[in-house]
Amino acid sequence: MAWNDPQWGNQNGGKKNSGGPPDLDELWKNFNRRLNELFGRKGGGGDEPPPRIGGGREFNIPGGAGLLVGLAVLVWLASGFYIVDAGERGVVLRFGKYAESTMPGPRWHLPYPVEAVEVVNVEQVRTVEVGFKNSVKTKVLSEALMLTDDENIIDLQFSVQYTLKDPEDYLFANRDPDEAVKQAAETAMREIVGKSKMDYVLYEGRADIAVRATKLMQEILDRYKTGISVSKLNMQNAQPPEQVQAAFDDAVKAGQDRERLKNEGQAYANDVIPKARGVAARLIEEANGHKQRVVSQAEGDASRFKQILVEYTKAPQVTRERLYQDTMQQVMASTTKVLVDDKQGGNLLYLPLDKLMQLTQTGTQSAQPTPDSQASRPVEQPAQTTSQDGLFRSRDAFRNREREERP
Repeated sequence: MAWNDPQWGNQNGGKKNSGGPPDLDELWKNFNRRLNELFGRKGGGGDEPPPRIGGGREFNIPGGAGLLVGLAVLVWLASGFYIVDAGERGVVLRFGKYAESTMPGPRWHLPYPVEAVEVVNVEQVRTVEVGFKNSVKTKVLSEALMLTDDENIIDLQFSVQYTLKDPEDYLFANRDPDEAVKQAAETAMREIVGKSKMDYVLYEGRADIAVRATKLMQEILDRYKTGISVSKLNMQNAQPPEQVQAAFDDAVKAGQDRERLKNEGQAYANDVIPKARGVAARLIEEANGHKQRVVSQAEGDASRFKQILVEYTKAPQVTRERLYQDTMQQVMASTTKVLVDDKQGGNLLYLPLDKLMQLTQTGTQSAQPTPDSQASRPVEQPAQTTSQDGLFRSRDAFRNREREERP
């Protein structure tokens, strides 16, 4: 029985069976009428028999349905247009497999489900945090605590900034490349810290450790083909664990006191050593001057002795007398009192040379009197002259007696 048989589904003299399947002819007529009304065609269509599926009449698609199908095809094709912004790359997948990469600009690909596209920002600076989460105060101790080469534990937090250099490797070579960056950063930092001393990590070596860790982390990421380029590693915080922070602060203060005392000692040495060197140089110069003076004096004495010897050979008596007088003059110059033993009379003569020299100085000063002194004291000058004459006479008598006593 054909599907368009009007007797299909009827029983008892052509009456419709309310409990049977719906009439397909009626359904088709209703569908065509609705399409014609939708696209502006006048309905009727009730007299036109429906197309046969098994043969007989051809299957016709109304013009409105074709237009609808064409519109759907255009919409489907238009869904393949996409735009790649500056700093981004488009990765085209054909049936889930990588096909090509597109540069910035308007692009088109075969619509879904044939091809799909993923737009990746290659210039965006991404950040991963190690040892803390969102804030340095929110620590993750399982990541932050590290062991140094001298078997000390430090609390270290740092962040890593990175960009993409190969979108294909970033999307397809690893399941979770961002997590790989975090693990590679922690691995590299633990290796660098494990080969360094605690003081070096906490103080003077922080910049060097950051550079070395960045280089090692980039090597690890390249080996796993993550398509990631590390831009910078920032050391956020490095300190001993909180449990030993007080003891560590005491050790730091002791070290600072040691450095302060060393600096004070060095300052004192810088002050004393130059002075000591100056004193030593002065003493050396004085010694050299004394040496030169003694040598010159000895050479002068030797030369004078030679000259005296020449004169002594010429006139011995006169030379001896002259030497005697010079020697007595040198001895008497530093003596204020002289005792002279007179061998003939047995009397001991006392010569107060200091008094005599004082009288001599007084007489010399009064030898040039001012007009006022001459008017006030005209009688004192003869007395002074008499004392000077007596002094000269006593000297001459002493010399004559000495000459007579010599054999």
